[in-house]
Amino acid sequence: MTIELVAPDSTWPRQFEEIGRSLRSSFGPRALRIDHIGSTAVPGLLAKDVIDIQVTVEALDGVADILAASGFEVWPDMAADHRPAGSDLPDEELVKLFAQAAAPRRINLHVRLPGRFNQRYPLLCRDYLRRHPDAMRAYGEVKRRLARIVRDDEDAYYDVKDPVFDIIMTGAEAWATATAWTPGPSDA
Repeated sequence: MTIELVAPDSTWPRQFEEIGRSLRSSFGPRALRIDHIGSTAVPGLLAKDVIDIQVTVEALDGVADILAASGFEVWPDMAADHRPAGSDLPDEELVKLFAQAAAPRRINLHVRLPGRFNQRYPLLCRDYLRRHPDAMRAYGEVKRRLARIVRDDEDAYYDVKDPVFDIIMTGAEAWATATAWTPGPSDA
């Protein structure tokens, strides 16, 4: 698949709100949080035109049925997140359910468990990049150049992008400690 990045779209938050309301209806009280994550959640950041959403649930049992009924395709081969280099995180800190929808709009849906490393990671990254425009612009430039170099190799794109994000997370963790950061309320 070709890596295609687009200029920031001011309608992405509004698009998320609509999708979030639909997910809130589908999940009901099972969804502890529904959050807009990823590049489209950071104003001004170059991104693929895909809305990334994280749904936090107490347990993954039965979630695949909810997703299928909502028009999502579950990807069983993506049942864990990237492990940061040098990390000795237990496997359960990276467990997730991943699903996609292609129509009427591309959505990546990450279903994760509360308090896990991989549930906190995208929220902290998003908030850090929102508050640090220099880091956001530098990350956008890395993505732009990387997409140009590995245009048709999505695996190579993520093989480089994930460790770059791990570097950003070093700054984000220091910022989180210095500011006593905690995730705000659910986005939907």
